[in-house]
Amino acid sequence: MSNEGKKGNSRKTFIMFLLAFLIGFFVVSVVEVIRSSFGPVGPDVQTASAVLSGDATRTPGSFADLAERVKPAVVNISTSKTVRTGPFRMPMDRGIWGDEFFERFFGDMPRREFKQRSLGSGFIISHDGYIFTNNHVVEQADKILVKLSNGREYEARIIGKDVKTDLALIKIKPNDSLPVVEIGDSESVRVGEWVIAIGNPFGLEQTVTAGIVSAKGRVIGAGPYDNFIQTDASINPGNSGGPLFNMEGKVVGINTAIVAQGQGIGFAIPIAMAKTILPDLKSKGKVTRAWLGVSVQDLDETMARSLHREDQAGALIADVFRGDPADKAGLKPGDIVTQVNGKPIKDSHELLMIISTLHVGDRVNVTFVRDGRERTVPVVAAERKDRADWISTRNPAEGLGMEVQEITPDIAKYLGVPKKSGVVVVEVEPGSPADEVGIQPQDIILKVNNVRVASMKDYVRELSRKTGKNSLLFLIKRGKATFFVAIRIS
Repeated sequence: MSNEGKKGNSRKTFIMFLLAFLIGFFVVSVVEVIRSSFGPVGPDVQTASAVLSGDATRTPGSFADLAERVKPAVVNISTSKTVRTGPFRMPMDRGIWGDEFFERFFGDMPRREFKQRSLGSGFIISHDGYIFTNNHVVEQADKILVKLSNGREYEARIIGKDVKTDLALIKIKPNDSLPVVEIGDSESVRVGEWVIAIGNPFGLEQTVTAGIVSAKGRVIGAGPYDNFIQTDASINPGNSGGPLFNMEGKVVGINTAIVAQGQGIGFAIPIAMAKTILPDLKSKGKVTRAWLGVSVQDLDETMARSLHREDQAGALIADVFRGDPADKAGLKPGDIVTQVNGKPIKDSHELLMIISTLHVGDRVNVTFVRDGRERTVPVVAAERKDRADWISTRNPAEGLGMEVQEITPDIAKYLGVPKKSGVVVVEVEPGSPADEVGIQPQDIILKVNNVRVASMKDYVRELSRKTGKNSLLFLIKRGKATFFVAIRIS
């Protein structure tokens, strides 16, 4: 080949190489422009970006690092208690022989005893072994066994418990310093944020599930202080008492309840509530609550119209207890509480939640409306005494020992019942007449004295008609079963 031909080929090769280089450079530049404009692509880069920017709400590529970091402070709890059954009697007609004959020769079968076992979860809040869990996990347990993530087991004792919030503080004696969780801020949690739950569902230890915060401030009828965080992170039996972590690895809730009829609907107690009662649980073993001495209820549309209110905001005072703080401050039935210390009150539940954060002796300014005029009076909170009629609507049948409330849409969804199916029992006082006949929280009262009740208004009306009667007949719905109970009244 001539020299001219060789030079031509070399020139073509160089030009092709230069062209390929320029095309490659152009493609890389375009990709970089797209990446800088629309953010990183791929889960790992996206996660890194979210962490660096502090945006914990973006979808993470992996929960592995977070779970590995927080799991050592999560514990599995197993409990056992002795259950005694009543004496067994011969299930036959003793006829002419009578009871005395059979008791002399056969006697009654002795009482049977068996161990009832349950599982739950918890998390360590101090290096010396204090642990938060649910009250229903450890309540009435004869023995509480705590198992750490490293396999070590310790027997625990109950330091304090609170039935109304379903929280309990237990204690173990470790051999050395324990890992602890970091407490977060449940008030700042936003709907849509990612969370993870760790616990002991069905005995499957250290199970990690992930989801988002679905809602806040849920009222499901579990107790008078309902204020649950709702999440779609899977929560199952055995998760109770376990922590709900945000993406910073801080506890924002305590997993407590599930909706049996649905999937992806679980509830956690806000950690802020647990922090509020922790000092009392630790020092007294129980919670001392403040109260104003009023019975309140929500305003419905008819009430608001008759009281010349433009909306249904506020808590209507149904009763003022003589000699208690509200009575001393001059509050009266029919007053509508609209603010406490300048904070607007949406309904009776919100008023209850605000009062629950007070301490005995705290002075608060209560703003209320009476005869169309707004007024503000100072009220000094006193210690709340146990009584069954202090929330929602006053119970005219005093001494029943149970607290009921309207079935809200959230409660209806939680229990899987129609909204207008009655009223729900939220608390039963131990040893009370209601407790003696077997009424339990979450029972639904369908009828009173054979008259159907669909609301608190119906319930109160029928109880008010007890004059001249020595008992009240209730039709109760529990799960899929319905049955009657009669409560004797004085």
